[in-house]
Order: sequence, then C-alpha cells, then structure tokens
Amino acid sequence: MNGLRPTQLRSWPMPESDLRSAVQTLGSAVIAYSGGVDSAVVLAICAQELGASALGVTGVSASMARGELEAAVALARAIGARHETLETHEFDEAKYRANERDRCYHCKHELFSRLRALADERGIVHVVDGFNADDGVAALDVRPGRGAARTLGVRSPLAETGFTKSDVRALAKKLGLSVWEKPATPCLSSRVPYGTRIEEDDLRRIDLAESYLRASGFPVVRVRHFGSLARVEVPVADLRRLSEMRPRVERAFADVGYVQLEIDARGYRTGSLNDKT
Repeated sequence: MNGLRPTQLRSWPMPESDLRSAVQTLGSAVIAYSGGVDSAVVLAICAQELGASALGVTGVSASMARGELEAAVALARAIGARHETLETHEFDEAKYRANERDRCYHCKHELFSRLRALADERGIVHVVDGFNADDGVAALDVRPGRGAARTLGVRSPLAETGFTKSDVRALAKKLGLSVWEKPATPCLSSRVPYGTRIEEDDLRRIDLAESYLRASGFPVVRVRHFGSLARVEVPVADLRRLSEMRPRVERAFADVGYVQLEIDARGYRTGSLNDKT
C-alpha cells in the first residue's frame, strides 16, 4: 500500500485512528528512527500499538550531526519504546563518496538493507520509516532515497495514511513528544555540493560550524561546504543578526578551517543545493 489519499478527500487534521489502524495491521516492525519528529511519531505509535513487536533502530555514521544520537536515545527512552543503534557503512560505498545526485539512494540502501536483515534475524515482518505525504513534493527537494525504500519494501505509514508535515507535528504535540517543533536535521553530507567527494573531515568541519551557530541562537542553520568557503543559510528574519555577528563568526569558522564566509541573502531554503541558480 503506497498510494496517498487524494488531496480533495483529505480531512483536517488527518484522523489519528487511521494511522493507528495502519500500524496495527503491520503486526511487527523495525522502525528507521532518527530522532526527528516524523520517525519519533512513527516510533511512538508503533510502540503503543505493537508493544514489544516494535523496535526502533537508529543508524549511526559520520554523517550524523553531533548531539543527534544522544537526543534520539533519550527520546526513545521517554517514549518507552524498544530501541537499538546500528552502525552503517555508507562511506565504504564509492558511489556514496562520489556524491552524485543519487547519493541518498546509496545511503538509504545501506540503512534499509541492514534494517531488513535485522528484521529477518528477529522474525519481524516489516521495516517502516517516517516518510510523510509532503516529503519530496517541493520541486527542488530531490529524494532519491525513496527509490531504495521501494526496492527494499519499506513501508511508510505516515504517507500511506495521508499525514502531512503539519499533521505530524500536531500529532507529536498531542503525544507530548519534545521534538514536535524540532527543525529538520538532514545528514551532514547534504551540505556538500553534488560532485564534491564526501570526506569525513569535511563533515566534522560542517558539524562544528553549525554547532557554533546553533549555540549562538540560530536553531535553523545550514553551512554549505565549498572547500575553504562556507556559505551560511539562516531564515531571512535572522539575516540581520547574523550579519552583525559576522566578525565573530568568521573567527570561529577560521578555527575549523574555513577561510571565507558567505552569508546567503536568500535565506535558508530546503534543498538549496538542488538549485542550479
């Protein structure tokens, strides 16, 4: 079941009961759980409806931003869900390192293959993810990882029941999940322009630079990596404050190896590296 509800038939908000019923039909599931709002909602509903037959698993690699693993573990504990971590090895795949436009396919194929093997080993029927009905709709938001999910039979209960991002956040708030307002936190490799080889040292530089800016009061931030140049994106409303802080930011970025700093006047945009302008 991969079809979405026709937009004209949507109710608002989507009935929670639809999602719970869909999860109940799974019987058992390994949940690809990153700690973000979408996968947290799926984990919470699966834990409530499937009990011990639900297992959240977080893939861990050098592409994960600092603090994300610890936060995911703490949230799974608060939810009361079974949870494990699993090292993934996408960096061993030359096509992932090459960072062409299908990079996410190779990353997700690695993750979902390992989750599928774990599910088979434990006698668990399904692997599910947090893909929602809005994901991939924006023209510039390319998601080749969906191909890996389809290839490996991963189910997406949020998308299958028509839950959009706003539906998911509303349900997360109702469930009392601390991440209900959490900004999206995609993997660090998404900050590297296509065609530039993925290097773990570069991801650490990006991570340190973004951590500095978040600690400075910019919760939504992207540091796009162009060798020795860092192009920073924050919401338009934060541009003036960032510009006023520029001398301090330049010094901090120099400490992690960035010689030049560029502040993107267009502001933060999801998937901006897909924009060829």
